[in-house]
Amino acid sequence: RGLDVRLLSGDRRGAVAAVAAQLGIEDWRAGQTPAEKTAVLDGLAAEGRKVLMVGDGLNDAPALAAASVSMSPSTAVDVSQTAADVVFQGRRLRPILEAFEVSRRSGRLVRQNFAIALVYNLIAVPVAISGMLTPLLAALAMSSSSLIVIANALRLSRGAVTKDLTDDRASLSDRDRAEPGADGPGGVPVGSEVRAV
Repeated sequence: RGLDVRLLSGDRRGAVAAVAAQLGIEDWRAGQTPAEKTAVLDGLAAEGRKVLMVGDGLNDAPALAAASVSMSPSTAVDVSQTAADVVFQGRRLRPILEAFEVSRRSGRLVRQNFAIALVYNLIAVPVAISGMLTPLLAALAMSSSSLIVIANALRLSRGAVTKDLTDDRASLSDRDRAEPGADGPGGVPVGSEVRAV
């Protein structure tokens, strides 16, 4: 999906290097303090980047609060859950991808709805000003425009996102599917619940 994924961990270098290598993450840092994690996020924000921070530990709370958007699993310590914008069920990471897909689709639909409303008003307002519409027709036109916008918004269904994620899962390598117990892409349930805090 073209995302820049970075790993900031307070763990020792050897363990972090092994995880980063297994996941193909090139930009990683070990032995990070809460202040250092926050400094990295502040640097990215200064570059004009939007950062999604995912963390579950006590030392992640300041970085979660500093990020543009933050997520934490329900198994995380309470302070991390409190600092996060979104808490997802379980320890696996699939809900992060689901939340990303929902937000991407939502943004696209919002832009479409603005375009629909703009086109409608560019057509309807001059017709109404010219006196060509009766009050009844104007009310029907206004209601129909609202229904069109609502119908467009309803295209953002959980089913469509889940289908896309299921298709992604089907394309995973055999190696990933062979490790159903691991956190990450392999074996992660598609229907995991995500709730906003």
